[in-house]
Amino acid sequence: MRPNRMNRRFLLAAAWAAPFSLAALGTAPARAEMDINRAAGFIESTGQELVGALNSRAPVAERRQRVAAILRRAVDVEGVGRFILGRWWRTASPAEQQEYLKLFEETLIRNLSARFGEYEGVRFSLGRSQQRTEDDALVNTIIERPNTAPFSLDWRVGEVEGQPRVVDVIAEGTSLRLTQRSEYSAVISRNGGQVSALLDAMRRQVATLAAREGR
Repeated sequence: MRPNRMNRRFLLAAAWAAPFSLAALGTAPARAEMDINRAAGFIESTGQELVGALNSRAPVAERRQRVAAILRRAVDVEGVGRFILGRWWRTASPAEQQEYLKLFEETLIRNLSARFGEYEGVRFSLGRSQQRTEDDALVNTIIERPNTAPFSLDWRVGEVEGQPRVVDVIAEGTSLRLTQRSEYSAVISRNGGQVSALLDAMRRQVATLAAREGR
């Protein structure tokens, strides 16, 4: 499984602030109305924290730990993972579900830490915020890296168990959660509906990223 440019942006986005709506799965956590100013403040504070970790001169392992802590605090990893696995979540065994969520979190962390060098000097700025529905808001950001053209990311922020969380990321007009969901489903479908095939691919991806990081 080779992440394309869209996947890389999704994984960066998830680590920045970003869990996705579980309503379609029938297991959505309770949500309250999301205040647009709170959503923007959440994106700004979380983004600045991640920028600090990415631009740190600390050893890679230490920076990875900082990024992982930000990710776990800012993202409902289980919600993200379950939405992306979609209908295949119900066909997976409990053991497969548990391993999948573990691997999903690891891929998020490793995809970013394996590219620390690429993200050094990264900056971001807030754009326009708007109420999307009574449950979530959309916060625009402009991401800048040295020697790279700036690009725009829209963060859909909802409230999960009383806390703001990113529930989707829109890059170049495309919902990245839906892109990832389609790709994961394709892997499983090509292998006779076996979730184990996706787990094998994710293990290989984690190993490749760990080797790239030099661990």
